[in-house]
Amino acid sequence: MKRIALIVVFFLGLAGAAMADPATGIWQTQPDDNGKTGYVQIGPCTKAAEKLCGVLIRTFDENGKEYASENLGKLIVWDMVPQGGGKYGKGKVWSPDRDKTYRSRMVLKGDTLEVSGCVLGGLVCRSSTWTRVK
Repeated sequence: MKRIALIVVFFLGLAGAAMADPATGIWQTQPDDNGKTGYVQIGPCTKAAEKLCGVLIRTFDENGKEYASENLGKLIVWDMVPQGGGKYGKGKVWSPDRDKTYRSRMVLKGDTLEVSGCVLGGLVCRSSTWTRVK
């Protein structure tokens, strides 16, 4: 009986892992306007689990040395809606170096995440490629 219970728990664990979104994990951002990078941890949003959010968890200066930014713990990505085929949309991305929030989309390609967005009705756009850390 214990063996059957263990097998059921094992397969339930596998099912949960399989249901995890492929964009979840830790991503290193491309250097910003100041040469700084960060690690953004992406996972389900707390208020809307079907959407993805990302929090800045580590920051690095232009020399690659870790430092304690005032932006640690802040939301960088929120309300990204999976659209299938590695595409996400209808979300927002905040860029700390410009202090702007962009209407955004993401495209997952293996271990890279192309993040792009626009402000001012599409007049000002920006894109960045993030690399999977974990």
